[in-house]
Parts: sequence; C-alpha cells; structure tokens
Amino acid sequence: MGTTLTPEFWRQFAVLLVIATVATAVLGAALDALVLRTRARRTPQRPPVPPMVRTDRRTPVHH
Repeated sequence: MGTTLTPEFWRQFAVLLVIATVATAVLGAALDALVLRTRARRTPQRPPVPPMVRTDRRTPVHH
C-alpha cells in the first residue's frame, strides 16, 4: 500500500528547508566574523621580527 504525500507535508517540508537554509547561512556568517575578529586581535600583538644580518660569514671549525 503506497502512501501519498499531502499538501500539508510539502508545506511543512518547505518551511523546514527554508529555516535550515537560513540557519546555515547565519551560522556560517557568525563563525566567519568570529574567526576574522580573532585573527585581527592576534596580528598586532606579535612583535616584528628583525631580519638577521650576519656580518661574520666564517663557519667555526672545531678540532
């Protein structure tokens, strides 16, 4: 015996699909904003590393 899908089922399916799509988009945007804010806070705290300039090119030799 087959079952038929009623118009009420399709209406509820459409509503749940829209809710799930909107929730996914909002959650993704919120997580992206959180990651960008975290990265923006960390970047200025790192002190710049001065380039190493070697004036002595000789390699020490151990005898």
